[in-house]
Amino acid sequence: MDLQQCLVSVYLLLVSFAQCQHYYLLRPIPSDTLPLLELKEDPDPIYDPREKDLNETELRSVLGDFDSRFLSISPPQDRYTGNEDLDELDLQQNPAGLMPKDIKNLDFDVQWGKKRKASKKLKRRLQMWLWSYSFCPVLYAWNDLGSRFWPRFVRAGSCYSKRSCSVPEGMVCKPAKSTHITLLRWRCVQRRGALKCAWIPVQYPIITECKCSCAN
Repeated sequence: MDLQQCLVSVYLLLVSFAQCQHYYLLRPIPSDTLPLLELKEDPDPIYDPREKDLNETELRSVLGDFDSRFLSISPPQDRYTGNEDLDELDLQQNPAGLMPKDIKNLDFDVQWGKKRKASKKLKRRLQMWLWSYSFCPVLYAWNDLGSRFWPRFVRAGSCYSKRSCSVPEGMVCKPAKSTHITLLRWRCVQRRGALKCAWIPVQYPIITECKCSCAN
């Protein structure tokens, strides 16, 4: 077999493996697409973990780092945390963090025959108005992922979307940065006619920053 035929054979083998990996790969392939799409689960309870599979001590040992800011074993008393329950006026009047550089460096001087320099007070008011209008907070809420995840309650972020964040309107708040936390996923596969299930670690993305961006 010459080199060209060998390369073609290797290529076909890789393609074949890629097409079959859905059936043989134990770990789901991670995705950075945000926000996450709703996971469609097989409703058959045969794929659910049993009581003996939910030993908290053992699962904590398998999971390792348990970040209680984003993870909870039991249902949180308040589903909404942070600024999720603030109204639109609160969100507009109380932007958090550092003022964006593009707003801070805006030139508010105007040319009406003779150039007029904006006062510091007026400049500050205009900056704050633009900042509050274009501010895109991350809104956090506890989500129940179901019994096939451990811990099953995750504090997920989303971007404020009740209005446009630009003047004129058209731009919207979209995810800009994210981090990943580790969860355990109950994974079942058929092997030699028998159903084999186990907890495996998976990466779950959490939105940490939203930014005013083009709608498309």
